[in-house]
Amino acid sequence: MRHLPQPEIKDPNLLVGLDTADDAGIYKLTDDLAMIQTIDFFTPIVNDPYMFGQIAAANALSDVYAMGGKPKTVLNVVAFPIATLGADVLAEILKGAAEKVEEAGAITVGGHSIDDSEPKFGLSVTGLVHPEHYYKNVGALPGDVLVITKPIGVGIQTSALKRDLLTEAQIEKVSHTMAQLNKKAAEALTSFHPHAVTDITGFGLLGHAYEMASGSNISITIHAEQVPILPGTRGLAEKNVIPGGSKSNYRWIKEAVSYDVGIDELQRFILCDAVTSGGLLISLPKEEAEDYVSLLHDQGIGDAAIIGEVGPKASHDLFVK
Repeated sequence: MRHLPQPEIKDPNLLVGLDTADDAGIYKLTDDLAMIQTIDFFTPIVNDPYMFGQIAAANALSDVYAMGGKPKTVLNVVAFPIATLGADVLAEILKGAAEKVEEAGAITVGGHSIDDSEPKFGLSVTGLVHPEHYYKNVGALPGDVLVITKPIGVGIQTSALKRDLLTEAQIEKVSHTMAQLNKKAAEALTSFHPHAVTDITGFGLLGHAYEMASGSNISITIHAEQVPILPGTRGLAEKNVIPGGSKSNYRWIKEAVSYDVGIDELQRFILCDAVTSGGLLISLPKEEAEDYVSLLHDQGIGDAAIIGEVGPKASHDLFVK
């Protein structure tokens, strides 16, 4: 991105752009209305085409929720080998996505497709938010605590799925986790006062926490035992079922993290695990966090948890204990 030409004149209506590597862009339309734009697509990570559509849609919609907005319209982005996989498979992908979009309260208005040897699918999403009431992935303050709304371990488990190493129960759990919208978690957050919000995706928990810490000029302490992790993830990691993206994340932020001696390498990879359609990561005042997590539990989001706290800038951006 550093190679892109910088505009000579800054547009004052661009509220969120490329500066902080945020989840989506925000453009002010009027004094009371701003537009959120995002796009995401990827190759299949589950075998069921309908579930793949659900997951891809939830993943793309999540960026709008992470900015504090409501998704309104979507465009499908399709690359598909129609001659080899057939129209029925593509129809199931589109059906899964359409139903998830409807659950979000948005509308599918079109899309674009190309013929490709490897299937890829996702969405371009447009949402709306008030120009004075949106979230960014920076702004965390000392005294805040960190809340996560979904378990991690998705990358390891989907890699195991490709190797036929998951049980049916594990497949159901990881698929449901990825397909779950962040809608309830985002709507519940409107009753509180978060200082920074992002969603956990490809950079993993520690990668996105690092972006939050670095951009906010603070340090974050994460308590590994408090982080919700999908059942069986540790056992799979012990079998070296760790995707390349998770190892890349670990290498990328290695110098920014101070690990306690009790956090072994497998735990470090799990905390850096590349996630698809993960939960929200929220920095909010300590006195609000327990009430927020309790509210999510009441709404059926049982994996939501307080996992750490924010402190002044220290020797490292992240401390893992």
